[in-house]
Amino acid sequence: MVASKNLAQWLAEYSESHRHPQNKALHWLCVPAIFFSIMGLLINLNAALAGVLTLAVVLFYRRLSAALAVAMVLFMAVCWALVWLLPPGYALYWVIFVLAWIGQFVGHKLEGKKPSFFQDIQFLLIGPAWVAVTLFGLKTDVR
Repeated sequence: MVASKNLAQWLAEYSESHRHPQNKALHWLCVPAIFFSIMGLLINLNAALAGVLTLAVVLFYRRLSAALAVAMVLFMAVCWALVWLLPPGYALYWVIFVLAWIGQFVGHKLEGKKPSFFQDIQFLLIGPAWVAVTLFGLKTDVR
């Protein structure tokens, strides 16, 4: 994972296909749900592997912005805690994952544009950043 653009560039490009109010609302709900479900699946599969991948994701965000990395660490800590509080297993996380992706594609149908990750897989990590930046009012013009 290489952050070849700065945060402002990533978010501007991501925002181009996320302007429709209903698509934005669906993304606000579905992006964190997908992120959480993936963490739940990984933690249940192999907590050590999940830890290594979590660290890699944090480093990706840190290259973009220290404030973003802190916000995402907090979100990921909440995800880890919820996963440990919930009964072990995969079913819940698969249901969340599938339903949230359906929501994402419904949103993009409303938008009339393809999901950003079709052009660059790194957009799968920019979606959560887009939510975090808006939610926490983070500055996007700094590295």
